[in-house]
Amino acid sequence: MAGELTTIARPYAEAVFSAAQESGQVDAWTEPLGVLAAIATDPQMAAQIGNPELARNQVQNMILSVAGDSLPKPLVSLVRLLAENGRLVALPEIVTLYEERRVASAGVREVLVRSAFPVDTAQEQALAQSLARRFGAQVKLTVELDPDLIGGVEIRAGDLVIDDSVRGKLKQLAHALQF
Repeated sequence: MAGELTTIARPYAEAVFSAAQESGQVDAWTEPLGVLAAIATDPQMAAQIGNPELARNQVQNMILSVAGDSLPKPLVSLVRLLAENGRLVALPEIVTLYEERRVASAGVREVLVRSAFPVDTAQEQALAQSLARRFGAQVKLTVELDPDLIGGVEIRAGDLVIDDSVRGKLKQLAHALQF
């Protein structure tokens, strides 16, 4: 479902980002988009978004009333369009993709590195330099310890996943043996 939601959200996120760029509001829309994502992920609101007994415009009106009058008109239009198309569930993912695009447009790639063992500062700097060369952009690393990997690392940068962990290799081997 997560991959499907990303597929649904991507064109909306790209359209919102393009509109923000055209109006010179890329950074200014970050906060109102965050508010929309927070509203949509609130458990009570999420239940209403998924409630088939409520009309789409009722859910749309609830979201817009909670967001208040500070919402830029194009984002009000986004909420209306999502409601009309039955895609309000994708709103948090749209915001995530927008933020990734905003950071990338600033020349920075956010990269999550999960390692089976602690990574020292020198290793982290070397990895950041290597990834910066690969992506042709500045890299902001977030390093997490994950002993379930058994050994090695898993690197995630947007849609790109580099799995060089023992767990990943064992999954590949198990998959290959099934055929």
